Amino acid sequence: MRVLHVDTALGWRGGQNQVLLTALGQSTRGHEVAVACRKGGALAGRAGGTSVRVVALPFRGDLWLPGILALARELRRSKPDVVQLHDPHAVGSGRLAAVLAGRPPLVATRRVDFALRGPFSRSKYRGCARVIAVSRAIAGVLEAGGIAAAKLRLVYEGVPDRIPPSGGKEALRELGVPPGAPVIGNVAALTDHKDHATLIAAAGIVVGARPEAHFVIVGEGGLRPELEARVGAGGLQGRVLFAGFRDDVDRLLPAFDVFCLSSHLEGLGTSLLDAMAFGRAVVATAAGGIPEAVEHGITGQLVPVRDPARLAQALLDLLGDPERRRAMGEAGRRRFLDRFTADHMVDETLRVYAELR
Repeated sequence: MRVLHVDTALGWRGGQNQVLLTALGQSTRGHEVAVACRKGGALAGRAGGTSVRVVALPFRGDLWLPGILALARELRRSKPDVVQLHDPHAVGSGRLAAVLAGRPPLVATRRVDFALRGPFSRSKYRGCARVIAVSRAIAGVLEAGGIAAAKLRLVYEGVPDRIPPSGGKEALRELGVPPGAPVIGNVAALTDHKDHATLIAAAGIVVGARPEAHFVIVGEGGLRPELEARVGAGGLQGRVLFAGFRDDVDRLLPAFDVFCLSSHLEGLGTSLLDAMAFGRAVVATAAGGIPEAVEHGITGQLVPVRDPARLAQALLDLLGDPERRRAMGEAGRRRFLDRFTADHMVDETLRVYAELR
């Protein structure tokens, strides 16, 4: 098949990684794949030089006319058999471009569990032949927003299985973590729905009980100054460390003793899948699709959202039980291999496409 993936984001987060993994997986299976993405954006840079063709376009929001017209021209030129629209702005631009270009089959992907707001938001998803939800929780939100159940398909996000690189402990030392200190790691953009405020509050409780414990937060975002102020106000300098955006997450993750995700909204959480792939025990909130990835008491611990005391207790329980951490990490890796690999995601996505031929 000729497949065109569309993503309008400027930066690089889990969603853009999923676009590239899907496109590369389809290319290796013999399909002719292109990625239409924002000119000057991170996805355009990372996809360049791979087996997929990059189409850099002037995207900027749902109704940015230059982006819509440029995408319509690409649709008329390449005549894809299916177009997959990967972010909400891509769905808006893609729907309008498809009208101008002769309506090729559209598949939208929804990765967040935010409610659909407003008639345009609902109508652009209704206009797609299929809507992929990356968790059952998101599928429920879409159905509640008026998307017909007959159009919805569940395809879990996936990440590659890979051998962890060496040097994780050394990287932690470079960040200021002393040798032998227990480390709770978090990988997430510094945005409101990831709820690092709750994580920092929990860190204060954990450090009070285990002064040697350290928290490493990997990610960037507009809330960093506010979160750093919370760390300072709590007297947690040197215990809660902000690593910023890192290209060596695969090196850091295996060095964490526990992986923690404190989101109050979460579609699924690909950083959780990375942690499971590397055999890390997980403590996370029971938000959105997280319980579909983390089996409570088996691969990790689930706690209510916005509850620092419960989050801290779950972290302390695992820090104090190395054998349980090991068993949960091994169970998490088995669960990852069973349903959350990139190969599984690619194959399931192609099955959705096949329905439209």
